[in-house]
Amino acid sequence: MTQYLITKWFGTFLCDETTVQKEILFPKQTKEIVLRLREMEKNAILAEEEKIAKNIHVIVNERRLQQLGSYTIEDPFFRTLAINPEDYGFSHALLHDASLLLAQERVDEQLQSEDLQLIQMVNALDDLIQTANLLSERLSCWTLLPTSKKKVKPFEKTLSTVNDEIARLQDQIEQDMNTIAPNTSTIIGPLIGARLIALAGGMQKMAMMPASTIQLLGAEKALFRFKKEGGKPPKHGVIFQHPMINCAPKTERGKIARLLATKISTAIKADVFTKRNISDELQQDIKIRLQEIRKK
Repeated sequence: MTQYLITKWFGTFLCDETTVQKEILFPKQTKEIVLRLREMEKNAILAEEEKIAKNIHVIVNERRLQQLGSYTIEDPFFRTLAINPEDYGFSHALLHDASLLLAQERVDEQLQSEDLQLIQMVNALDDLIQTANLLSERLSCWTLLPTSKKKVKPFEKTLSTVNDEIARLQDQIEQDMNTIAPNTSTIIGPLIGARLIALAGGMQKMAMMPASTIQLLGAEKALFRFKKEGGKPPKHGVIFQHPMINCAPKTERGKIARLLATKISTAIKADVFTKRNISDELQQDIKIRLQEIRKK
């Protein structure tokens, strides 16, 4: 007899071709429901699913359950059998409460994510650098006038404090980048890497970008101007800050920018998805390719 495993938000069910044969219901508590929904989001197999399918060959329609049986999405059974929560004492009000709590947990988790904290630090660093430049310019103009040291000293102290905070924030960004994005940090440097992540809107978004987009992050205005007015398209964005590009002859900069962008694209994918350290092999690839570019 063909048996099917189906999991709903309120329980997991073992069925034959027409009816439910066995079920394990989840506790009727909002937090318990959310706990299982979060596990399912992470593609984990629930303890209830393992228990109900033990020593039985089942057909499943979720990829995460394929370890428990045969995976298919084409079997019409999954579209025809109705399993109603009310029949098992679960109300729509409970689903509503669980959905609200699940959404809140997702938001809280996202707000606490390390790459969003990194973006805030990069934005704060930019604000401090702009402030330091303004203060330095004002101080330079002020000291050209005959004035007492007493008047200027508090202003100098403020500028010194801002510069100290810039240095502290840069150190913190480097530490965080080496922790959450070690491959990207090694390939392009922690500060430039952090700025790329900030421009992309997060590590996940950057990992989904093609290398050509990563190459031009930070050059959006120049790209828009090229599309509107013509002329020469930009060849690089903030990755130009890397000495491998800005110290290279102009004829080689575009090729080196493409090379780095390709390796950054690979590095950020490793940082986000596999968590493997592949920086050594990426650096070796860059070294070999760079020699080829310079020979040409």
